Amino acid sequence: MPHIEFAGGTIGVPHGTPDVTTLVVHDGMIVTANGAPAAGRTEQIDLGGGYLGPAFGDGHAHPLFAGLELQGPQIRGAGSVADIVDSVRLWADAHPEATWIVGGSYDSTLAPLGSFDAAWLDAAVPDRPVVLRSWDYHSAWCNTAALEAAGITADTVDPEDGVFVRREDGTPLGTLLESGAVERVLGRAPRRPVTDGVEALRASTAVLASLGITWVQEAWVEPADIEVWVTAAEAGALSVDADLAQRADPKAWPQQRTLLRERRTRIEAAPGLTAQTVKFFLDGIIENHTAHLLEDYADACTRGLPVWHDGELQQAALDAHELGFDLHLHAIGDAGVRSALDAARRIRERPDGADRRITIAHVQLLDDSDLDRFTQLDVTACFQPLWATADEVMVQLTLPLLGPGRELHYRMRSLLESGARLSFGSDWPVTSPDVLAGIRTAVTRQNPDGTPLGGWHPAERISVDAALEAATSAVAYQARAEATRGTLTPGSRADLVWLSADPRAVPPEQLGDITVLGTWRNGQRTF
Repeated sequence: MPHIEFAGGTIGVPHGTPDVTTLVVHDGMIVTANGAPAAGRTEQIDLGGGYLGPAFGDGHAHPLFAGLELQGPQIRGAGSVADIVDSVRLWADAHPEATWIVGGSYDSTLAPLGSFDAAWLDAAVPDRPVVLRSWDYHSAWCNTAALEAAGITADTVDPEDGVFVRREDGTPLGTLLESGAVERVLGRAPRRPVTDGVEALRASTAVLASLGITWVQEAWVEPADIEVWVTAAEAGALSVDADLAQRADPKAWPQQRTLLRERRTRIEAAPGLTAQTVKFFLDGIIENHTAHLLEDYADACTRGLPVWHDGELQQAALDAHELGFDLHLHAIGDAGVRSALDAARRIRERPDGADRRITIAHVQLLDDSDLDRFTQLDVTACFQPLWATADEVMVQLTLPLLGPGRELHYRMRSLLESGARLSFGSDWPVTSPDVLAGIRTAVTRQNPDGTPLGGWHPAERISVDAALEAATSAVAYQARAEATRGTLTPGSRADLVWLSADPRAVPPEQLGDITVLGTWRNGQRTF
C-alpha cells in the first residue's frame, strides 16, 4: 500500500497544537506530521488551499431509520397535510404489493398540537394499514386500517409508556405518542427483508461519509435490527464504523441482561461494529407533553411521562455497568436529566465505576442545581446543535407548552464553562447529519436565514474551536477511542476530512457554506 502525503493547505491539529504543513499516512495510520514520508511509493493529495482535519463523528444518530425513510413514501419536507396525503397515495398506487405502508418523517407543526386524524390518511389509503412516524420519532400517525389491525378502540387502555390521542367521544384519533402506543401498531407490521435494511444502511452511511463522518453512535437498536447491521458490515456495505446501542426495555428488565451480552458477541464479530453501549430512554419530548419536567407544563396538569421509575432506573444502570456496557441516556426534560445524573452518581459511587463512559443525550432543559453535576460525575452531554435555535418547532410547539421562565434551552456554553465535556450528534433523521451546519448553529445560535439577530440566547454560543472538538475528539472519547481517533497525531487512525476552507478562519455565518471535498476512514477514501 502506498503512502499518502497530504499537503498544499491547512492541516489542523486540535487541542492548541500548532498546525502542520504535511501529513503522511500509511496502512491506515498517521505516520508523520510535518515530517518526510518513509521510503516507498507515495500518493500525493494536493489540498488546494483547503483544510485537512480529523474526521467528524456523530455521537447520536439513527442511520437505519434514515435509510429506510428513503425507501418509503417521501414525506419529509412536505409543507402541508395535503402534500403528505398525496405522497402516500402516489406511493401506495405504485406499490400495490405492500401490505403495510410505513414511512417518515412528517412535520408535527402541520396540525394543531401535533394531532393528526386517521381520516386524512383514509382518504388516500382506506384498505391497507398506513403508519407514518413524525419527524421526532416519538409520535406516529396512522389510518383507521392500522388502528383496526392493532385492535385499538375507544375501550383500549393507554399503555404505561404511551398515549393514544383521542377524540372527544373517546375514539382513537390516529395519533400515537411514545413507544408504548407506537409499537402497539407498528408491532403488527411485517418486518422488512434484511436486504432492504442492508441497502438502507449502504445509502445512509454513504451520506454520512459525504459529510466527513467516519464513526457513528447508532443510538437505538432493537433485536431485529442487529442482523441487518451485521449483514451490512459483513457485505462491506458500511461507509462508517458504528457502535450499536441496544435499548434497555423497562418491561423486559432484568431478564434482558443475558440477551444484551449474547447480542454484543454477535455484533462485535462483524467488521467495523462494536456494541459497548446500552441506550436508556428516560422520557419523551416536550412537544407531545412526554418530556419529564420538574414543574407542570403551562397548558396541562402533567409533568410528562417518565419511562423508568428512579429506583428501577438506577438499578438497571448498575446492571448495565456490571455487564461492562457504557450508558447512553435520552433525557429532554429537566427532571429526566436529573434522573440520568442520579443514575450516573450510583455508578460513580462504585469502586469500579470511574472508567464507565456515561453520556446524556439532548439535555434540552437543565436546572441550575444540576449544572455542575456533569463535571462532578464526569458525564458527557451530547447535544444536537441544530436544535439550538428559535425555529418553527421551538416557537410554535415547544415554548408555548412550557410558558414564561423556561425559555433557556441547550446550555452548551454554561456546561463548557462549568468544565463539562460536550459531544455533538445529529439525531438523524430527526435533523440533518450535516456537521458543519450544526457547528454554524452552535456558534451563532441562528436559523439559516440569520435570525434572530445576534442569536437565540447568545450567551450560550460557543467558539468554533469548541464546536470542532465536540464533533471530533469529544465524540472519540464517547466512543472509547480517544487514543486513536479525533486527532491528527502519529499513531492515530487515518480518519480524515478535507474541507474547502478552514472553519476556524471564516466568518461564523459562513460555516455552513464550507463543503466536504474528501473523507478517509482508516486510510481508505470513502468520499
